[in-house]
Amino acid sequence: MEQKVLPIKDSNVLIKVQRCLQEDFKAGCRNYTIFQVGKATLLRVSDILRLKRVDVFDDQRNVRQNTFLHDHKTGKANRLYLKPVTGDLLAYQNWLRQENLVSPWLFPSIQHPDQHITEKQFYKIMAKVGDLLDLDYLGTHTMRKTGAYRVYVQSNYNIGLVMHLLNHSSEAMTLAYLGLDQASTEEMLDNIDFG
Repeated sequence: MEQKVLPIKDSNVLIKVQRCLQEDFKAGCRNYTIFQVGKATLLRVSDILRLKRVDVFDDQRNVRQNTFLHDHKTGKANRLYLKPVTGDLLAYQNWLRQENLVSPWLFPSIQHPDQHITEKQFYKIMAKVGDLLDLDYLGTHTMRKTGAYRVYVQSNYNIGLVMHLLNHSSEAMTLAYLGLDQASTEEMLDNIDFG
């Protein structure tokens, strides 16, 4: 049976996941930053892990406001807005220096800094977080789905914006990706004043 990966909709659970990523692993700062970048950019984990330092930091070691890439899965061009995670990226850059991790990759493997962390390694990290927090819906797409859900709700349910950020071609695909099943749709409808 395939695991169902869902967005983290509860802010308290989100804080617990972030804290666990940061505090319960040797490379916690890296793991937390991967999660934060994924949540803010809505990138697939495969694209996040392939980011290089020069994609994110300029020659003065400042965080670029935007960076450009082509989605690994779709080949579509994608412009990333990094301003929401500037603080996280600067703290991470300091951690890399403290750990003396020199690599062209933004998210290097601790054992093999000449390589980036793999999707399989990050999946194991997310699975361990799920085990530690007794959550059965975490996976490598959790950060992307969580970011998309938060944009959807905080933008007053602007499905067009979320579709654009996810590079999706249909509203149905985006709604399914957000985990908006009948129960959550009914919950939203319960809060609407129909007059």
